[in-house]
Amino acid sequence: MAEDDDDTATAAPLQKRVLSRSHGSRAISGRLHDLPPVPSRIVRDSGPPSDLDLMKEKFTKLLLGEDMSGTGKGVSSALALSNAITNLAASIFGEQRRLEPMSADRRARWNKEIDWLLSVTDHIVEFAPSQQVSEDGTNMEVMGTQQRGDLLVNIPALRKLDAMLLEYLDSFHEAQEFWYVAKDADGGEDDDSCDKWWIPTARVPDEGLSDASKKFLQHQKELVGQVLKAAIAINADVITEMEIPEEYIESLPKNGRSILGDSMYRIITGDIFDPNELLNSVDLSTEHKIVDLKDQIEASVVIWQRKICNKLSWGSGVSLEKREEFEERAQTTLLILKHKFPGIPQSTLDISKIQHNKDVGFAILESYSRTLESLAFAVLSRIEDVLHADAVARDPKRTKSRRTSLESPLLDATAEAETAHHSTVHWQDQDLEDGERHPQAAEDNGGKLKRVHRVATKKFLHSQKIDVASGLRSFTHR
Repeated sequence: MAEDDDDTATAAPLQKRVLSRSHGSRAISGRLHDLPPVPSRIVRDSGPPSDLDLMKEKFTKLLLGEDMSGTGKGVSSALALSNAITNLAASIFGEQRRLEPMSADRRARWNKEIDWLLSVTDHIVEFAPSQQVSEDGTNMEVMGTQQRGDLLVNIPALRKLDAMLLEYLDSFHEAQEFWYVAKDADGGEDDDSCDKWWIPTARVPDEGLSDASKKFLQHQKELVGQVLKAAIAINADVITEMEIPEEYIESLPKNGRSILGDSMYRIITGDIFDPNELLNSVDLSTEHKIVDLKDQIEASVVIWQRKICNKLSWGSGVSLEKREEFEERAQTTLLILKHKFPGIPQSTLDISKIQHNKDVGFAILESYSRTLESLAFAVLSRIEDVLHADAVARDPKRTKSRRTSLESPLLDATAEAETAHHSTVHWQDQDLEDGERHPQAAEDNGGKLKRVHRVATKKFLHSQKIDVASGLRSFTHR
């Protein structure tokens, strides 16, 4: 008993020594069983990470601003979210090189992770008046919170465009008359000058596609083209609403003439203005030259807008109305350029706005619409590849090289820009779901998106109204 008491008396001091920092290293070797169990942080050995673990990891990176060191040197929350959506779309849609449905796992991952990132917009709110009835029956107007107006309108519109694009890809699940071959395979491209070596080549039968198959592809091309226009409109409106960074303004010269050059400046400021004349006067043969022209016009627009707002001197005999007219002409030319070449990279002004933007709502809208625009343009290009292969099969005299033109023939840029400012574009959807699955029945019943009249309106953000009963979708364009 005495010996047991002695052991008990010495056990407590020994436990203190084990837990102390100064003596722990000497006592651990003999008393490991006395230490409290250390919780293990590695819980993924039993299987793949759960959705909760993935969501924690994703939002942890967002909170850290992509700076894993935790020193606070990361990017802003807006830019982190924009990069997250862009990287997610690149990993999902980067493999979409053919006209075929998305795999189930990639589609499930896209829907799941984009929902996580878009859930941030549910908590971006603004105050709005609402009616409240008290216990005695008195109506009172109180201020409540609701989702911010631009997000409330545009997030459902983008989700609808997202679902429509995926459904259009699903329409190619059945056996088609075209197939794909690798670039280095027998019967591949005869022209090695094509730089898109990673895209397989579309092939059709020697006699070409049947009338039904060609009609189906034309129908899908129209539908995807309308989605592309809507995504371009939303993205352009959001970028326009972003503030112009001071860093970009400081890099500009004092006048727009030095940026545009004498020839383009004379065309814009002439008595009679034709935007096609301006575009035909410059070389637009390469993507680099198109982006350079876009940079020049956008820089001149910014300079002229600042002169109008600050009432700075322009030149002798140039009235305020003339200044606004010149600025609107440049805007019209810029809009035609964007619609005529929808696949070109972003301009210097767009990149500067996205990098310095602090508005999380704008960042999510811009990146989401940009990814959908890229996907729609990719699907449209794949459809045109098949139609081009059909044209080559029907007319052997045509070149067998892949189309190298940057211009999209689907988009009527001039008609789009004639009333682009202060105008509304409406899209009518009649029996859309049946039309998407059965294009032949859709054309017989008018079940496709149809263009209707334009209505003059004020300048405000791109919006969409969906009437479940009538199926009317209204897109408002700046």
